[in-house]
Amino acid sequence: MAKKIKKVETPIDQRETFVSLQKNFADSELSVEEKLKVLYDLQKADVAIDKILQLRGELPDEVEALENEVADLKAKVAQETEVIDRFNKSIAANKQNIIDLDEEIAKYQEQLNNISNSREFDSINKEIENQGYLRQISEKNINDSKMAIANKKAAIEDLKHVIAMRSEDLKAKRQELESIVESTADEEKELIEKRNACAAKIDARTMSAYDRIRKSVHNHLAVVSVYNGDSCGGCFNTITPQRLLEIASNKKLIICEHCGRIIVNSEFE
Repeated sequence: MAKKIKKVETPIDQRETFVSLQKNFADSELSVEEKLKVLYDLQKADVAIDKILQLRGELPDEVEALENEVADLKAKVAQETEVIDRFNKSIAANKQNIIDLDEEIAKYQEQLNNISNSREFDSINKEIENQGYLRQISEKNINDSKMAIANKKAAIEDLKHVIAMRSEDLKAKRQELESIVESTADEEKELIEKRNACAAKIDARTMSAYDRIRKSVHNHLAVVSVYNGDSCGGCFNTITPQRLLEIASNKKLIICEHCGRIIVNSEFE
């Protein structure tokens, strides 16, 4: 029994355009006319979705920017709070150090009552002096830490004030966006379902080229109909009579030689 020859799938090239698809465009379960109609319906659904998204304007970006700003500000508050915690631990450690030093000083002072010579007296006094210096350093560290804590707390209050203002702005922007989204939710859902149904009928290579063309042109149109009887509906350049006949036949994939878009029969509208 002869082995079945497995068809090798052509890898998808993210730089691919419709021009490179012309040769194999008819290799599909759909006829060329049906495939062109599906692509045009896909484009119509995307155009309608784009219009809904345009109603939201810059709101999604503004909401995202405010969310990021509030998150960054809260992170700064958390960082400053951690710094305050470290200063408090430093204060506690220095206070304990002062207690330990006071105990050492008290021991040395008690030893002064039982000295036998001047050399021992000078040695103990030197130790008391050294312990006193260390005590002063601990006291300075405590004062410096307290000042730093006061500054950090002031900075935190300023950050909290900004957070409160930005949070109010974010709340207002979210409500505005949610209102717009809610008003178009049903229509958008229906359009997305139509888009997905069309996309499911198109092979991956064609979809890849379609998405790439849509992203690369200012009006996001990858599939257009004949405009004003003799022009490309994407770039508005004149189409030759021979190509107009081919477009009208719905039997070939016709690409605009100027802009690279698919041109379909205006009757598809």
